[in-house]
Amino acid sequence: MKIAGLVLFYSSIAVASFSVEGQDPVSYYKQVVPLFKRSCTGCHNPGKMKGELDLTSSASIRKGGKHGTIISESDPAKSHLIEEISGDDPSMPKEGDPLTKDEVALIERWIVQGAKDDTPADKLNPYKLTEPPKYAAPAVIPSMAFSPDGGILAVAGYHEVLLEKAGDYALDARLVGESPKVESIAFSRDGKLLAVSGGAPAVFGEVQIWDVATHKQLGAYKVSIDSLYGISFSPDDSKVAVGGADKSVRILNAADGKELVKFDNHSDWVFRTIFTLDGKRVLSGSRDRAMKLIDVENGQFIDDINKLIEPVLCFSRHPKEDLIAYGGDLGNARVYKISDNQSRTAANNDKNLVKEFERQSGPIYAIAYSPDGSKLALGGTGTDVRIYKTEGESVATLKGHEGAVFTIAWNPTKAEILTAGYEGTIRVFEPESGKLIKSFVPFPIEKLAHIAAN
Repeated sequence: MKIAGLVLFYSSIAVASFSVEGQDPVSYYKQVVPLFKRSCTGCHNPGKMKGELDLTSSASIRKGGKHGTIISESDPAKSHLIEEISGDDPSMPKEGDPLTKDEVALIERWIVQGAKDDTPADKLNPYKLTEPPKYAAPAVIPSMAFSPDGGILAVAGYHEVLLEKAGDYALDARLVGESPKVESIAFSRDGKLLAVSGGAPAVFGEVQIWDVATHKQLGAYKVSIDSLYGISFSPDDSKVAVGGADKSVRILNAADGKELVKFDNHSDWVFRTIFTLDGKRVLSGSRDRAMKLIDVENGQFIDDINKLIEPVLCFSRHPKEDLIAYGGDLGNARVYKISDNQSRTAANNDKNLVKEFERQSGPIYAIAYSPDGSKLALGGTGTDVRIYKTEGESVATLKGHEGAVFTIAWNPTKAEILTAGYEGTIRVFEPESGKLIKSFVPFPIEKLAHIAAN
């Protein structure tokens, strides 16, 4: 029966191959792509590559997976793809209804005709910009970071990261990438690289690596089908960790974007990641209220380090110790030891808790240790940013904000602390007195023609 089935299978391919003469060309973009989206790309996409196979683009289809190529141009009989989706009990898709005979025949015809990609030019890369973006008004600033030597301030913008010269904060360079939403940025420890995470919500999540000196993009890696957050470098700068709206934590090789670890133990969006001082573990913080400790070498889940109280929106590691301060959705800020929590009892004791700060007026979206680790700054939906000594004593209040604060950056070489967020304005303060030194908009604002006409 098996031999007879094979004869029938290959006979059907021969008939399909013979019958394509005189038929209209199959459109990959209009006909094949919708079939793959419905039945295949749920398991074969950049964020979930079963069998190391991505079926979301013509280029990745041609590349194939861990078992090699899946299509043989002009010869469906040699195409592994057709084997998987054909027959009375097809291997693929694993879930959902199998493709109909007509749909399989359509894909066969596409392969016979050369597996051509007719995707319109404007759809091939709809998010790629041909020139830097134009701003008619300040954009929301979700992230900013100083280079280790304090010479450069990197600011997240629309489709780009802006590099400002510290001191006068003059615009020095614009690192324009594909991701329309840049969610987080981080300098490598030696200051030579800048890592960027973001994406297009519900479309792709991307990690970018930039050479800071030359302003050249060294790599751009789409590793998810949704936005990525909280990027961080390992202490030796060889790896980056990132969280995602797909509830995952990924560790990538910084040199080539190869995925080293994919951790799926969270049950909600992951907003932050950070390596421990020795680089052997990664800590992640999520909207599911957990901060999870992960083994870098094998991706094994070690433990939740905290009692699950509120969604973790942001965190900052102490510069010299494995301590983490987090900001929560209920307005709380707490400091924890980055350690397993195996000694907790059935009563769910908060064994690793070191310090709890006074509750703020709303959710905390930004938290940052000072360079020496002696102070902690908290910002969020309130108009003020509060600075505390790590023992809990209030030091200063930074006033004047007219919207939520999403990011705080301490200058590592100068007594300055910077705040930014919803307004798109960066404010520079003296951290001891809370005095405003200056404020500026980092974006080059242009009066756009269609706005001026109105």
